[in-house]
Amino acid sequence: MAFSIRMNEEEKALAESYAKLHAMSLGEAFKRALFERIEEEYDISLANEAYQEYKNNGCKSRPIEELWEELNL
Repeated sequence: MAFSIRMNEEEKALAESYAKLHAMSLGEAFKRALFERIEEEYDISLANEAYQEYKNNGCKSRPIEELWEELNL
């Protein structure tokens, strides 16, 4: 899938500089940035859900040993 992004000259220069610094193409730099952002937001969402569950359980946690047992570790 291909797409285009409109940028002013300053934004383009910054993006090209970032890509060059990391020895990747401009397309790869945008792709990496996009998926890193998606992953970060997903992680934040999971953390918020876990915190809400913690609050709903009266702010009580379980011993780590229970988790290890649950995961067969």
